[in-house]
Amino acid sequence: MTSRVGIGYDSHRLIEGRPLIIGGVTIPFDKGLYGHSDGDVLLHAIGDAVCGAAGLPDIGQLFPDTAPQWKDADSWQLLHDIAEHAKAAGWQVGNVDAVLIAEQPKIAPHVPQMRSRIAAALEIDVGQVNVRGKTAEKLGPVGAGEGMEAHAVCLLYALITA
Repeated sequence: MTSRVGIGYDSHRLIEGRPLIIGGVTIPFDKGLYGHSDGDVLLHAIGDAVCGAAGLPDIGQLFPDTAPQWKDADSWQLLHDIAEHAKAAGWQVGNVDAVLIAEQPKIAPHVPQMRSRIAAALEIDVGQVNVRGKTAEKLGPVGAGEGMEAHAVCLLYALITA
């Protein structure tokens, strides 16, 4: 079976006056992630990984922040669209492993719902999705609570057509 691996990364700064959406889940917090879309750093990193493995343009080219139709876009829908682009190119997501780096809030209570939302967007089983949270140990802007980062890897396998 032919397979490919992709790696993804994204970062966004935290600002007041926006909801915090991570992994397709709205999390109670006093700040949200800045972005042209809803700023979901985790879904953006996963989408970036899928794009890389499938040989697609990056998410900034697929959904440019200069295009008004992507203003405040739902990143869950963007990830779903990326998965559809990958399928059209002959690839299916095998699994996703992602890490969110943030000082706060703690995401552990939200991980089961994030995994379910990500699996639904990619049309895979929740057992094929893993999400973990880490802190930056007070190092750099993320460690100072100024933003969040996410890293993701994914495995794609070739769709077999009869």
